[in-house]
Amino acid sequence: MRRVFAGAAVTAALGLAACSTPHLFGSRSGNVPNPSQAASVSVNGYLWRATLDTLSFMPLASADPYGGVIITDWYVNPEKPDERLKCTVYILDARLRADGLNVTVFRQAKDASGAWVDAPTAAQTETDLENAILTRARQLRLSNIKG
Repeated sequence: MRRVFAGAAVTAALGLAACSTPHLFGSRSGNVPNPSQAASVSVNGYLWRATLDTLSFMPLASADPYGGVIITDWYVNPEKPDERLKCTVYILDARLRADGLNVTVFRQAKDASGAWVDAPTAAQTETDLENAILTRARQLRLSNIKG
């Protein structure tokens, strides 16, 4: 049921995005949109796209391009089936800046009875994800400058 709801949310977001140019999740040809053309979007286009790229291995639960919030659903690493992760990313600025991004990672582990319980994440996890997103955003910006 969650998959159906998440799929419906993504479909709705894509449907809204298709009403305007450029496409919020990338152009229909697969190219990254030029953020200067996306006047209706108040978050940095490079950070938005880089976040989607970086977290693409996790199922997407919600994506609000106008508010700059991306929420993943729970992801279970096949190598660690007894733990799962979920991320929330806030894009806080229209500029490509390190402080224009906030990542929160939630972790749960199975207890002895097999129920999921909240567990702490390593302090470096959120910073590593932020750095990965920022690195990808810089790559996207450079590819647009060169191209």
